[in-house]
Amino acid sequence: MIKILIADDHLIIRQGLRLILETENDFELVGEASDGAEALSLCKKLKPDIVLMDLRMPNMDGLTAIEKLRVEQPEIAVVILTTFNEDDLMFRGLQAGARGYLLKDTGRVALFDTIRAAVRGETLLKPEIMARVLSRAHTPSATETKTTELINLTEREQEVLKAVARGERSKEIASHLGISERTVKAHLASIYNKLGVDSRAAAIAVAAQRGLL
Repeated sequence: MIKILIADDHLIIRQGLRLILETENDFELVGEASDGAEALSLCKKLKPDIVLMDLRMPNMDGLTAIEKLRVEQPEIAVVILTTFNEDDLMFRGLQAGARGYLLKDTGRVALFDTIRAAVRGETLLKPEIMARVLSRAHTPSATETKTTELINLTEREQEVLKAVARGERSKEIASHLGISERTVKAHLASIYNKLGVDSRAAAIAVAAQRGLL
């Protein structure tokens, strides 16, 4: 069972999500929070596998909650589920450690697929979201170039990173590069370490910002 916590300040949204999630046999909704602070408290008590996190909430917003979760309980996956179709919020959320970004008008199948991918440790960004992330890539300034030079990805790591940005899973990357899935995961661990991140989504966001994609 995948244990899910919903963090949203609108009761009707939480109720609607509950009805949708309860249609899947492998999902268990373990709790609901109305702000980021309550979400953090419930995460400590309920130990969910994943949090569906709204970004704009009273008291403590979703971005702050994601950043704190990343430090305090990094094993819990976060998928942003928001009404705000804003590039800056999306980018900051992915950099903060979210493994997915969905709008609240997302279809059921996309929601379910993203939840399952996030719990597996993968990132499943819709093509239009990925395009917006990659559009943040730019020619680095002198300061950024100096920073980028310190990020020495090997040729193989660059291949793995680009495959991740295309949305490929570890098994698919292993297949087309002719290496084992364990080796792919080792390359990913090295990439995360060099970029200072701990998720595929954050790696893509930071790599795009640094001009590495």
